[in-house]
Amino acid sequence: MGEGDIKEEETQTWKKHSGGWITFPFIIGCLGCMTLTAGGFLANLIVYLIKEYNINSINATLIFNIVNGCVCAFSIIGAVLADSFFGSFFVVAISTSIALLGMISLTLTATIHSLRPQSCDHINTSSTCSSPSKLQYTILYISIILASLGCGGSRFTTATLGANQYDTIKNQNIFINWFFVALYSGFVASSTAIVYIQDNVSWGWGFGICLATNIISLAIFLIGKRFYRLDKPRGSPFTALARVLVANALKRLDRAPSSTERDNGCYYQGKDHHLRNQAGDGVLTKSFRCLNRAALITQGDVHLDGTIAKPWRLCKVQEVEDFKTLLKIFPLWTTSIFLAVPIVFQASLIVLQALTMDRHLGPNFKIPAGSFSVVIFISTTISLTLIDRFLYPIWQKLIGRMPRPLERIGLGHVFNFISMVVSALVESKRLKIAHVHHLQGQVEAIVPISSMWLFPQLVLVGIGEAFHFPGQVGLYYQEFPMSLRCMATALISLVIGIAYYLCTALIDLFHRVTKWLPNDINQGRLDNVYWTISVIGAVNFGYYLACARYYKYQNVENDENDVSIVED
Repeated sequence: MGEGDIKEEETQTWKKHSGGWITFPFIIGCLGCMTLTAGGFLANLIVYLIKEYNINSINATLIFNIVNGCVCAFSIIGAVLADSFFGSFFVVAISTSIALLGMISLTLTATIHSLRPQSCDHINTSSTCSSPSKLQYTILYISIILASLGCGGSRFTTATLGANQYDTIKNQNIFINWFFVALYSGFVASSTAIVYIQDNVSWGWGFGICLATNIISLAIFLIGKRFYRLDKPRGSPFTALARVLVANALKRLDRAPSSTERDNGCYYQGKDHHLRNQAGDGVLTKSFRCLNRAALITQGDVHLDGTIAKPWRLCKVQEVEDFKTLLKIFPLWTTSIFLAVPIVFQASLIVLQALTMDRHLGPNFKIPAGSFSVVIFISTTISLTLIDRFLYPIWQKLIGRMPRPLERIGLGHVFNFISMVVSALVESKRLKIAHVHHLQGQVEAIVPISSMWLFPQLVLVGIGEAFHFPGQVGLYYQEFPMSLRCMATALISLVIGIAYYLCTALIDLFHRVTKWLPNDINQGRLDNVYWTISVIGAVNFGYYLACARYYKYQNVENDENDVSIVED
């Protein structure tokens, strides 16, 4: 038996005794507990900053958006580090440990009075509020950064590790479905139960529960280590993309090959490129012809055995085509940024609206302001079920095929636009009632209007997410080459992160340039903000339609569902 056979046998034995469904409770348990941790400190962060740190409402909203953007950015960083250098297990373990440090510190800020400024005396005027000291700000921000870094770094990397435990696409799909179930269930639980405890019992108990779930998450994850199939880092796909640009730039003065030379194999397709060329594989497309030079073989580029001698002067045909794929899909990806902006706006500003409205359900129960986002999660979950079981089968009977990803995303645009219009109308009604009762300028004045008026716009956001989020996942996984499919999840996370930062910039712009967003929103015109975002959404939808019209699917699969596999 040769050395190669021995290694193959060892690999098969390793696969046989690791991975599989025995790892499921450990990975899903870790994810569920970490989602409780992340949701528990993020969902009510605006209220915590306003109530306990005397930070004004607009600045608290800006901090909230920046923190959520960081969580998305850290998700991408964690995925890249896992794929390129350390592997998924190490990144998840380290990220969860970092989150633990952040939650310990955050819990201390809620339990030790000297770590917070003196409570604001709202009976008189807001001028009696004392601002946090530099030390208090430093401890608060370090706590939030550590918690965000840990929660973000582990989220999608956990999905990658979990999917790698299974050998069949069917089992990977089942795991990913449960991944999203655990994710949404964790956010629902944290946005209701933990937020309620924070508002009605104490912040110390609320953050303490988040700390406990973090500890449980790390313990569950480490206990299951002996069952995991540990992936090995394979290098960053970004390096190959960079090589295409560098090789193309270095060869910009080289002569373009004739059709005869091209047919004779002057474009590099791999070590056995002559055999592949005869088989008709690795053909460069006509789009973005200027990039084809990166795969052009010139003197000294290739060794006698067919391997690349100068990696930064020569790329494979497939690598060039992969780069072209990114360029083709980039315009559609940019439309997703302003698709996410309205969602981010509502997630942050809805808390400020809820704080000024009657949140009572019956005489004894009061809905926490940080819990309103749970309506979106519930709406999305119900909508996904109804769409999958009823709408898509009806669509298939009428049209003869399942809706394609671009059609699903388009419907998401429509529902997002409608939700912003409804938001503007509801806010106009709230402001009208506030003016009638002369509540402007009264700190923490409650407008006599039920917070249930906020539900329709949140339900519409959830319906929109049920269309466009799976549509984006389906589009990226369907269209991206196999070597770049790990980037699909990163692109979605990147969109959300950019949307949070863009929303932060817009809120700050409205606050500085207009009078629409003062610290007391009863004195402002939040409805004008919603109308402005609605107009931007309408323009973005037109841009999306133009991009979708000229986009040609590369892998059209009419009758298949969206692929939801995270590969490492």
